[in-house]
Amino acid sequence: MSVGLLGQKVGMTQIFDKESGKVIPVTVLKVGPCPVLQVRDQERDGYDAVQVGYQDKKRTKATRAERGHVASDLVSKRRKKREGNSTMREAPPKADCEPQRYIREFRLQSPAEVKVGDLLIASDVFQEQQKVDVIGTSKGRGYSGAMKRHNFGGLRASHGAKKVHRSAGSIASHCSNRGHGRPKKGHKAAGQYGNTRITVRNLEIVMIDEENHVICVRGAVPGPNGGFIQIQPTKKLRKSVPA
Repeated sequence: MSVGLLGQKVGMTQIFDKESGKVIPVTVLKVGPCPVLQVRDQERDGYDAVQVGYQDKKRTKATRAERGHVASDLVSKRRKKREGNSTMREAPPKADCEPQRYIREFRLQSPAEVKVGDLLIASDVFQEQQKVDVIGTSKGRGYSGAMKRHNFGGLRASHGAKKVHRSAGSIASHCSNRGHGRPKKGHKAAGQYGNTRITVRNLEIVMIDEENHVICVRGAVPGPNGGFIQIQPTKKLRKSVPA
């Protein structure tokens, strides 16, 4: 997998294809710029990865650990005393940027081609007509009933049915022949709905605005407008269906 970027969902709109004249529904994503905070390798960490950040955070609201992760001027007194020790491991390089609000790590199959402190933008990482995976957090809908949460049809609304129109129905069959009264795992019922991590795969990049750091992808992306998203080259391509 190659390096991805972090960003925010702006909203949905539509774009007209100049050649065919068809309308393309797209989601507008504000992606990057993302500074490279750390580069992991096999020798030091046991795997190859790149750690990137997004959206500057005020230093007054950042902890000392968050400031020390990106700035090289924050060195503890104890470390300064041990600088003459030959057995002491050399400190990794710092990005020398502001503390970042969001930090994510992307695993790599080979050593990274970027270095700490580089600034990644959308046009450098992605290109048009490329397939990507977008990860976001769906809208939280709280404690919801079975009809809303699992798209149940409800019970009969005819005469004789009393106050059971939106109920989930009996769960007796899920409790029998088990030796106890607990239902089977995964039984669909009322409960927490939404506010979960969702990955939408194989979204096509329709347009890239390099100046405004904007990417338009075909289709919908989970989460509300302004929600945090993670975009990366797709891991699973759809098999082409023969005509």
